[in-house]
Amino acid sequence: MKTVLIIDDDPVVGLIINRILARDGWRVVVAKDGEEGLKLAAEHHPELIICDLLMPRTNGFVVCRTLRQDAPHTLRIIVTTTSAYESDRNSALEAGADAFYIKPVAPESFLNAVKRVMTADHPRTKKPPGRKRRTGRPVVEPLKSDGTATVRFWGVRGSIPTPGPAKAHYGGNTTCVEFRAEGEVIVLDAGTGIRDLGLALQKEAAGRPVRANILITHTHWDHIQGFPFFVPAYHPQNEVQVFGYEGARQGLEAVFSSQMENPYFPVSLEQMPGHVKIREQREMEFAIGEVKVKAAFVNHPGICVGYRLESRAGTVVFVPDYEPFSRFKLHSMDAATSSTEMVHDFVHQQDQKMVEFIRGADVLIMDAQYDTEEYQHHVGWGHSCVEDTVATALAGGVKRLYLFHHDPGHNDRKIHAMVAEAKRLVKRTGAKLIVKGAREGDTCVLKPALRRTTRGT
Repeated sequence: MKTVLIIDDDPVVGLIINRILARDGWRVVVAKDGEEGLKLAAEHHPELIICDLLMPRTNGFVVCRTLRQDAPHTLRIIVTTTSAYESDRNSALEAGADAFYIKPVAPESFLNAVKRVMTADHPRTKKPPGRKRRTGRPVVEPLKSDGTATVRFWGVRGSIPTPGPAKAHYGGNTTCVEFRAEGEVIVLDAGTGIRDLGLALQKEAAGRPVRANILITHTHWDHIQGFPFFVPAYHPQNEVQVFGYEGARQGLEAVFSSQMENPYFPVSLEQMPGHVKIREQREMEFAIGEVKVKAAFVNHPGICVGYRLESRAGTVVFVPDYEPFSRFKLHSMDAATSSTEMVHDFVHQQDQKMVEFIRGADVLIMDAQYDTEEYQHHVGWGHSCVEDTVATALAGGVKRLYLFHHDPGHNDRKIHAMVAEAKRLVKRTGAKLIVKGAREGDTCVLKPALRRTTRGT
C-alpha cells in the first residue's frame, strides 16, 4: 500500500483529502503544519505529499524546497492552495512541486490530478540558496509611554513612488506606517516612506539609541525598497529588528540582502553599522514588548500577511495588499471542477476569515486601490476596490477605516472622489464607521480613557 502525507493547517480540508485518498486505497498520514510535515516525511517516507501553500510554521514553498534537497527523486508533491495566481503556481513548481491544485477540493478532479502526478516522469530538483545568520543584540530601552497609541502615515502609495503637484495632498511615497504603543516603535512595511520616518526618529532621539521594529507584510518591492535608506540602521548604537515571513523563492534575509547587493546599492546589509536583526517568523502570533501581534495570510500573490496590533489603548489592523475572494475566486474558478454551491460556500468562508481578523478594530488600514469600474479590469491583480473594502470593514464592525495603497495613477482629485464614494456607501447603511483616505503626515491617536467611555454609551 502506498503512503500519502497530507500537510494542511485547515482540518476540514485535511479531512476531505484524507477521505478521498483513503477510499482510493492510500495509507494516509496527516500533519497540521509544515514543520510537523517535514518530520513525518522523514519518518514515513511517503510516495506522495499533498501540501498546503499558506501555513504557519514553515509554508508550502519551504516544504517543497526542503524535501527536494533531501528526499528521493521518486517523491511526488502536489501543492494545494486557495491562490489562483500564476506567479504562485510558477514559484511552487520552481520550489519542487509536481502539481498545483486550486481549492476547493472536488473528489473527481483531485483524484485525476493525483493520478497524473503519480504516472508522470520523475521531477527534476534544485537546491535552494543558503542564508546568512546574524547574532548579538545591543541593549536599548523602550520609550516611555503615556498610555496612548499613535498611528502615523509616512507612505500610502502602492507599486511605485509617484511624486508631483497633482498628488501632493495624499503623498507619493510607497507603503510605510508608524505605530507607537506601550513604549514601542513599530513600523509597518518599509516602502520609500520609511526614509523620512528614519530621519524623524534619529532627530527625536537626539543622540540616544533608537529601537525600531519593522513588520513586513510581504517582500514585493514597494514594501521593502526604502529599507536601504533607513537612517537608524547606520548608527552602531541602534537596534533595528525586521519581522516577516519566508517568501515564495527566498528567505526574508536573502530578499533584504539581495536588493542591497552590488551593483544595486553601495552598502550591503552586512555592512550596515547599526545592529540589524532579521527575524523570520514561524508562528502567527507573537509580541513586541507589551504589544500583541497577530498575523494572517491574505489573498495576494506570494506569501503575504496582514497584521493585527493590540495594545491597551486600542487595536490597529494593517492589510495593505488584499483581494477579496468573493469576486476574484468566482471569476477565476473553473466551473467544471467544482459545483457552484461548493465554490460559493468556500469563497464565503475565506472572506469571513478576514472579517474575523479585523473584528472590532479601532483602526483598519486596508487596500482600496481601485474604484468598482477599474477593478473589473484588474481582477486577479491582488488588490481591492473601495466598495469591497467598505463592505469588509462594515462586516467586521471596525470604528475607523483608512483607504490605503493608492494607485500610482490616481491624483488627489481621484482619491477625493473615492473617499467620498466610500462615505456614501457607509451612510446608506446607517453605520457609524469613519472613513478617510490615508494621507502622508496624518496622525490618529487612540486613548484608553476614550475607549472605555465609548464602550459604555
